[in-house]
Amino acid sequence: MPSGSVSGGSGNSKSGAKSSKAIQAAKKKSGGARGVPPQRQIPWLTIGGVAVVVILVAVIAVSIIPKAQDKQALEAWTPSESNQDPSGEIEGVLKIDYPAGVHIAPGQRVAYDQSPPFGGPHDSVWATCTGTVYAQPVRTENMVHSLEHGAVWIAYNPDLVDDAGVDTLAAKVDGRTYTMMSPYPGLDAPISLQSWGHQLKVDSADDERIDQFIAALRLNRYTYPEVGASCSTIPGSFDPANPPAFDASEPGPDAVPMEAESVGEMQQAPAGS
Repeated sequence: MPSGSVSGGSGNSKSGAKSSKAIQAAKKKSGGARGVPPQRQIPWLTIGGVAVVVILVAVIAVSIIPKAQDKQALEAWTPSESNQDPSGEIEGVLKIDYPAGVHIAPGQRVAYDQSPPFGGPHDSVWATCTGTVYAQPVRTENMVHSLEHGAVWIAYNPDLVDDAGVDTLAAKVDGRTYTMMSPYPGLDAPISLQSWGHQLKVDSADDERIDQFIAALRLNRYTYPEVGASCSTIPGSFDPANPPAFDASEPGPDAVPMEAESVGEMQQAPAGS
């Protein structure tokens, strides 16, 4: 009987071990002893990827939406057959009709009726106006010729416009064909915009009328004389890196008058005569 008793104990031990394993397996299967679901690993990599995509979409939207809104806002200032000169709706624009094609010699000056000038006799060589930002003042007689080709010229008083303002203006011009920009010492306003026969003076580089003026008059085929004319540099005649110097002095008695109406008349009045 003792041996039988030992044998029975061994059987009970094996049976208990199997029961324990079964219980543990059941616990795992059911989610724990108290029915608590097992912890799951958080997919941080996936969450991070989604967050990056969301941020990129937001950045793109912030970049594109304002530009689209600005473009839409400027559509009202785009010239058309039915609205050939939208600048008439821009407050402060001065308009004067000037005859075109009246050229002077390189050494001559013109007794312009406006400062900066925006029409009238001018040098036979135009200033480069392919989105050109001039660091120094440029001879006005060359700049006026560029207006005849459909360009917009932004002039600014370097004593009244700070570096941030200059940068804001340059961003509107740099690389944008048929525009140009230069300092204009002695200007009676911080900023003045010119196209052929049109001028607008403003106090701030952030004035919305600047973009309206450019939209209305840059390459507006209804408002400038020489449609299709180039704004590119004339090799050997005009160097945008070293342009003819601006002359701030009053034109002398030999200056070409605004009333001159022909190239022949210009050629009869050489500088210093």
